[in-house]
Amino acid sequence: MSLQESGEMYLETILVLSQKLSGVRSIDVCEEMGYSKPSVSRAVGILKNGGYILVDRDGYITLTDEGKYVAERTYERHRVLSRFFESIGVSPERAAEDACKIEHDISDESFDALKRYIADNAL
Repeated sequence: MSLQESGEMYLETILVLSQKLSGVRSIDVCEEMGYSKPSVSRAVGILKNGGYILVDRDGYITLTDEGKYVAERTYERHRVLSRFFESIGVSPERAAEDACKIEHDISDESFDALKRYIADNAL
């Protein structure tokens, strides 16, 4: 199943929340993303059916191996792009906003080239 940008954003949010909280539930995702409970519930159902997350009987969400792969990949792109933009003088807020837009569309080839450029130039 191919994910759209919104699915990647949900997985990334679940990953980040799981690093902060002992357990992640839909309400945590709602609060973090600023989305309504019905919107998050629908997304959780889609991600669960797609095999990206598991939801236990108490409502706690965990990433499957595939979900974790997508989330970590998306989050790495966000961090690298944000740091790069900041290194060339973009404000942290704008850097994060722009990284969020680009992280879903940049090709693996371009992203890998950017990472090499950053490493070679010690940015």
